[in-house]
Amino acid sequence: MARKGLLIDYEYCTGCQTCEVACKQENNYPAQRWGIKLNEIILQSINKVEIHYLPFPTELCNLCVARTDRGEQPACVKHCQAGCMKYGELTELVKEMEHKPQTVLFAPK
Repeated sequence: MARKGLLIDYEYCTGCQTCEVACKQENNYPAQRWGIKLNEIILQSINKVEIHYLPFPTELCNLCVARTDRGEQPACVKHCQAGCMKYGELTELVKEMEHKPQTVLFAPK
């Protein structure tokens, strides 16, 4: 069986936090525990302010194995409003990364 992973395109993340909420609800995580955590990076210079949002899978992330075993998407992917997350085989996700400048690939054991 091909190894699966999660591709996150940081260029389009809007910081809506639906990935965090969906993950918490799917896994019943208590406060201060996340399977995916949204990080906000603020870069400030004299002329502008840039805000970047970086969803980051934590050590608790198992890509919603119960959902994916049923053929469903992980909760974070299903509920991502910006459509910047994709679940699939690593070989296919790596091909997509070649055309996207701000992506990260997460592949737990």
